[in-house]
Amino acid sequence: MSETRTVVVALIYLLSATLFVLGLKRLARVRTARQGNGISAVAMLLAVVGTLIELGIVQDYRWIVAGIVVGSAVGAVIAVRVPMTSMPEMVAILNGFGGAASALVAISIYWVDVVEPGKVGTLASILGGSQAVTAFLSVLIGGVTFSGSVVAYAKLNGSLPGRPILLPGRHVLNVALLVLSVAVGLVFAYGVADPVRGAAFVWALLAASLVLGILLVIPIGGADMPVVVSLLNSYSGLAACATGFVIGNNLLIISGAMVGAAGIILTRIMCDAMNRSLPSVVMGGFGGGDSSSAAAAGSQEYTSTRSAGAEEAAMVLEAARKVVVVPGYGLAVAQAQHAVRELGDLLKKRGVEVLYAIHPVAGRMPGHMNVLLAEADIPYELLWEMERINPEFHDTDAVIVLGANDVVNPAAMTQKDSPIYGMPILEVHHAKTVFVVKRSLGAGYAGIKNELFEKPNTMMVFGDAKKVLQELIGELKQLST
Repeated sequence: MSETRTVVVALIYLLSATLFVLGLKRLARVRTARQGNGISAVAMLLAVVGTLIELGIVQDYRWIVAGIVVGSAVGAVIAVRVPMTSMPEMVAILNGFGGAASALVAISIYWVDVVEPGKVGTLASILGGSQAVTAFLSVLIGGVTFSGSVVAYAKLNGSLPGRPILLPGRHVLNVALLVLSVAVGLVFAYGVADPVRGAAFVWALLAASLVLGILLVIPIGGADMPVVVSLLNSYSGLAACATGFVIGNNLLIISGAMVGAAGIILTRIMCDAMNRSLPSVVMGGFGGGDSSSAAAAGSQEYTSTRSAGAEEAAMVLEAARKVVVVPGYGLAVAQAQHAVRELGDLLKKRGVEVLYAIHPVAGRMPGHMNVLLAEADIPYELLWEMERINPEFHDTDAVIVLGANDVVNPAAMTQKDSPIYGMPILEVHHAKTVFVVKRSLGAGYAGIKNELFEKPNTMMVFGDAKKVLQELIGELKQLST
């Protein structure tokens, strides 16, 4: 590569890496997240351009341009058509695509440099020891990420049961399969000199990693899926980082490491929020508990719930001094964020303090509720996190729970045999009055009975969240006239 091209590539990579850091920084806040996403997209485009210039082996750019056009069109259509309620599924499957891409790149390098030329010798002797190890790690982590993400996607969209699928001896099986995968990978990297046999080992490694990804995710229930999505995000970054070592691309190493580190940090935060341990998340099957006891808990009937209509709820809200809104997945399904904003504005005009309580795992992915409420231009400073809002419930006149379930269930604090025991919750039961807006008394992702529904200060308001909120707004306006 000429000196001029080397300098150009280095400058492009430096600019791209800087933009990745700035984009990630701006993604940390809801207000600047959209701008951060755009900056990161530009950084990725520069990374692709820089890589093509560095390699200098592309004879016909028409295929490259066609790929960019088709991929961009597909991505744009998906981004526009996928509703906010399905965003977690989209994030899960995009993680999977990232892992699959990393694995395929590593395999293609082996094919181009070893199999097609028919070179005899181990992968380590041909490419170097570090590249050989990272090649097998790229295939292993990429395969686990892809199949695990597909299972997560299927659980989130209902194609697979949301309940944990517990196989006998699953932990032993997972460990055995992981050991087998590593053994096959090491033989592929250091022990096979014949390219035909090496190809067989790399396909065996890919198959083992795909099975391992499935086995790691199927024992995990829907309530714990936000943790899984963040962990798979970390895996996709690690796979990309490993692939960067394989092809000798510093920018891919940097960006992959950033994604991997950010994902594992987020996973740790989610583990703390759900009282899970990081090792149990990595090995799969965490939070499943005893499926029979969970089913029994979920099948218990409610005997002492009270219900209320919009008129009764509006009278309580009219006399309140402080109201806290707890958004959940039901709010996202009903697309009721703008109605929430209208109700909040109406209450504030009447002198009521209105806050929004955000649980770390409300919805189906980290930050789901923050993004949803930001769509309705609800001021970010009114979104209070769990640790900050919980002490306020004792002095709250009314709480409106919109479709949330497990994250407000007091069983997490009282029932040691509950699947969610120990999970920090929004302690809404301490408020003077709690209105729970739900379509029915159906269980949440954990599949258990919610003790909150039978509390003496709780009233159920049955119906679609958006419709109920619109009725509340109408009643409050009538009370003002």
